Formats: sequence, structure tokens, C-alpha cells
Amino acid sequence: MTRVEKFLSTIKPYPKQEEFFLANSTRVAYGGARGGGKSWAMRTKFILLALSHPGIQILLLRRTFPELRENHIIPLKKALYKIADYKEVTKEFIFKNRSRIKLGYCLNESDILQYQGQAYEVIGMEEATQFTYMQYIALTESNRLSGNIDSFVPRMYFTCNPGGIGHEWVKRLFIDRNYGEAERSEDYTFIPSTVYDNEYIITKNPGYVKTLEALPPLRRKAMLYGDWDAFEGQYFPEFSRDKNVCRPFEIPSNWNRFIAFDYGLDMTACLWFAFPPDKSKIYVYKELYRPGLILSQAAKEIKALSGDDKIRWAVASPDLAGRRQDSGKTGFDILSSYGLKGVTSANNSRIPGWRMIRELLREDDEGETRLIFFENCLNVIRTLPKLTFDTNVSEDVSSTPHELTHAPDALRYGVMSLGFLPGKVKSKREVFRDPIDAWREEKGTDYMKFLTS
Repeated sequence: MTRVEKFLSTIKPYPKQEEFFLANSTRVAYGGARGGGKSWAMRTKFILLALSHPGIQILLLRRTFPELRENHIIPLKKALYKIADYKEVTKEFIFKNRSRIKLGYCLNESDILQYQGQAYEVIGMEEATQFTYMQYIALTESNRLSGNIDSFVPRMYFTCNPGGIGHEWVKRLFIDRNYGEAERSEDYTFIPSTVYDNEYIITKNPGYVKTLEALPPLRRKAMLYGDWDAFEGQYFPEFSRDKNVCRPFEIPSNWNRFIAFDYGLDMTACLWFAFPPDKSKIYVYKELYRPGLILSQAAKEIKALSGDDKIRWAVASPDLAGRRQDSGKTGFDILSSYGLKGVTSANNSRIPGWRMIRELLREDDEGETRLIFFENCLNVIRTLPKLTFDTNVSEDVSSTPHELTHAPDALRYGVMSLGFLPGKVKSKREVFRDPIDAWREEKGTDYMKFLTS
């Protein structure tokens, strides 16, 4: 048996590692939690590529040299003994078929520039969340054919855990799947794994599992379960993608629907809500999130997106009640003149509103949550778990970064317009005062007829 054959006989990936080996998109990320066998999977994948594609050029990076040495140089020396020659000065493994695995590290952001002008068919970023977005973008420029190999699609591989300086860009691409114009969703694959997917650790090192299980709650969510929305200082640690996000479904005709929006020239954030007759849950099923709209344009956009939805009421930023100096009209007058009629001021109570959202997000004794977002509502799902505490008002949400507050403010307006907590109406004394009845009492007219007039 040759050395290569002997090495190949030792490869026994776990199911998630095998999925990583077989993934064929141009950007593949693996991991999400501690102990999932990420480093072994990356090393082994690169050895297999080097053996299978003569002349291929591969770059494998860690943030620091001690990490690179312990996680890859030492294990690769052992695995590639008499299979590839290691060059200490250049830190690269040269295979008999001219393939090469180059190892590097980038302690400082500018260190990545040493790879500019070079070409690698395959680039791997170990613990990708420890790299900045600029470093990632710089590496994409070097991810191309080197001239030593034909008919190969250049690609990049990533291993990662939540947290770190690169948390946001990794999460955007692989978890939120929120892409820009030049990015294609089919190019990105994320394969989640946890310590429970690693049979070796489960059987040989159960103490490590117990260590992860004993971490503080937020740290445990990130490191044990790979929760990308868990971090210290998070205002809504109750938020869970597993529990609070669902796939869209057809909303029954007898459900109640309403909208709430936060308007500003910098951003119009509008959410569409629906809840069943038993008021057991509330769903956010549609969103508009767009900058640069003047009020009349926002009205047209919201009306168009509402389509045939039977909207029972609508609430918006209270500052729209003020009259404009140029026209003497309120913001609500302008909305009405452009077809968005019957919009009223939202209850802008901040702390009570945040408390209500927290109550709706959390799991009850049966493990159920009462506030659920359709997965197409990308921006409210993206921004809500990023909110942090205000440093001056202990129970309030920080107003910075301001970009994060628009969709959550619209959400707060929406839940405050309900007048009830879904799942909490247990007796006739807990009467839900329907906003439609309130309108009728105040205006002396039928709200639905007004909206359709």
C-alpha cells in the first residue's frame, strides 16, 4: 500500500464533514459552533484537492502564526509524510504532481496585501470571522486560475464560529443570505455543525462537551449551538431563528391584517402583520425597507405592496401628525392624498413597546413563541437581534447605529397598536379593544369603507 493509499484509507468523515467535502458552490462555509471538526475537514479537503488536480495552487490562512502552526502545519506534516515536501522558509507543501498548499497568516489587516497579484485556484480562511471584510475582498481578487491547471472552477472555503471582527460579513453572506447586486445566492453554501456532530469528541472527550454546556447562556448559544444572533449586550436574547422565523404560507382569509411603518427620508421601514381569530400568535409576513423615498413615494410603494390584502388598520411614526410649513398639511394628509388612507399615529412608548416585543419573542412553557417572522422579511430579522442596550437608559434600546432601528421601530409601533398580547386573552374581562372600533367611535364612520372610498 502506497503512502497516498494509506492516507486515503484513514479518511472517515462524519456526515456533516462529508457534506462539506461534496459541496460544489464557489463559496462554502462550515461550522458555526465549537468542536464540529472544522480544521480537520479543511485540511483534508485541501489534501484531496491537491492529490486530485495536478498543479493546483491552494492557499490556507489563519489570523496568527501560532494558530496556523498548531492547527495546520504540525498536523499536515504528519499527514503528508513522504507524500509532499514541506518548505520551512516559504511554509508550503509541494506534491509530486506539482500541486502546492501554501500556508499563511494575517495578524494585521495590511498583511493580506502580500497575496495581491498572486493566483490560487483554492483559498481557505480558517476561523473566517477573525478576518475583516477588506481582507476577504482582497483575497477574492487572488482566487483565480494560476496557469498551472485547466478546467477548474476557482473557489473559496471557510470555517467559522459566531463572534469576532468578521462576524457581520460572514453572517450576511452565509446566514442571512443578504446579497448585493454582484453576488449570487447559488454561490454560497453554509453547512452548520456542532460538537454533537463530532463522534470523536462525544466518545473520547465528553468533558469538553460539558464545558460548552456550562458556558454562560449567551456564550453557550453561540459556541455550543452556533447561534449567530447571540452576543453580549444583545437587547433581545430571546430572539431565535429556529423559533421566531418560518417559511411563508398562505394566510387564511379570516385572519386580521394591519401595517405599521417608520418613515424617514433616510429609510422607510414598513411591516405587514397578520394574526388568527384566536389571537394566539402574530406573524410579520411582508416588509418594505427602502431609503430615499419622499412621503408620497412611500405611500405609493406601501399601497402597491399591500395589493389585495384586506388591511384593517395602519399606524405610522407619530411625527407625521405635524403640519408641513410649505403646504399646511400633515404627513397623514399627504399619505391619504396618495392613496394610503386612514393611517393614524402609532403609540411611541419605547420601553413598554420593547417589553411587549420581548414577551412575544420568548418561548412559553410549551416551547412556543407568539411573534413569528416570514423568512422573506430579511431586514427586520437582520436588525432586531443586533439591537443593544442604551448606555444611559437601562431598559431602552440604543439609538446607534441608527440604521438598525428603523424596522424594529416599525415592529414596536405594530405590536403596540394591538391592545392585547397574543395568547394572553383568557377571560372576557381581558377585552381586546379592536382599533377598528376605536376609529368608529372617534370618527363616527366605518373605517373599512373609508379605506376603500
